[in-house]
Amino acid sequence: MRTLITTKGDSLGDPSDKAIAARLKVCHDDGFWLDIQGPDQDDFTLLEKVFGFHHLTIEDIQHQDQRPKLEEYHGYTFIVIFTGTLAAQGKVTFREHHMFVSKDYLVTVHDEPAELLVELAGRIKRSPELTKGNPGFLTYLVIDELVDSLFPLLETLDERIDGLEDQILDKATPELLGDIYKLKHQVIELRKFIGAQRDLFQRLITHSIDIHGEELTLYWRDVHDHLIRQYETVESLRDLLTGAMDVYLSTVSNRLNNTMKALTVIASLFLPLTFLTGFFGMNFLYLTGNLEPSTPSFAIGIAVMLSSVVIQFYFFRRRGWL
Repeated sequence: MRTLITTKGDSLGDPSDKAIAARLKVCHDDGFWLDIQGPDQDDFTLLEKVFGFHHLTIEDIQHQDQRPKLEEYHGYTFIVIFTGTLAAQGKVTFREHHMFVSKDYLVTVHDEPAELLVELAGRIKRSPELTKGNPGFLTYLVIDELVDSLFPLLETLDERIDGLEDQILDKATPELLGDIYKLKHQVIELRKFIGAQRDLFQRLITHSIDIHGEELTLYWRDVHDHLIRQYETVESLRDLLTGAMDVYLSTVSNRLNNTMKALTVIASLFLPLTFLTGFFGMNFLYLTGNLEPSTPSFAIGIAVMLSSVVIQFYFFRRRGWL
């Protein structure tokens, strides 16, 4: 699926190769943005034959699974950046976007639907002045939209971590530990992509002077600042997850300690009782003949056992063990 929109807001839905070639001839006067969703062989042929893009960049689009990067070719720059979304089961999925950035036009290629780019195209169509009639600024609008799409994801992850911490304090379960490990893995992967994109835009700040002039350098710095904020947020999320794991382990350890404490107290209470009943229960003639229920010795034995329990209770309470 192809969508072409010019800096003046003119839009062509699913344009043909011929229409695109015609636009390419006059792009010096009227720059455009061509978005290709779910490219097929005809689209690859268009990019290689009509636009003249290098076959290595076409292979990157076909094979996907790239990393964030910026590569310079004759007449254009090839950029790969990533966006992230939260799936239904709470898993972070990354979507790869390929961009061919030229002085007079922009071509974006992606496999999955990108609703944010559709909304941006609609805004440009309704308000062409957003582009300032500058293809370079049109490129900035697209890249800024892709980069800023990570902020809601980071906020959602932050809320999930807060929820996990509350659940851990309420009741630490093994399932929560599994959620922490999964979330930490996703945050580390997100950090890897954002860190690479931060370095990428550091290069673009300098490289954009040659492509779009010094005017857009200020806007690329703004995008770079957003990426720095995102990277710092990811770092804080990773620290929060490490803290949540420490809280989980501490909570489980404290719960185990309380259980062992209760069992130890019970065992300590029965220790003198076991000794006394074992001693007076030996089969000696004197013991069996004198310790009858009707004799004072029996009452004394019961009193001694009860007294030992009371004394231990008092001692445990005084030491703060109960």
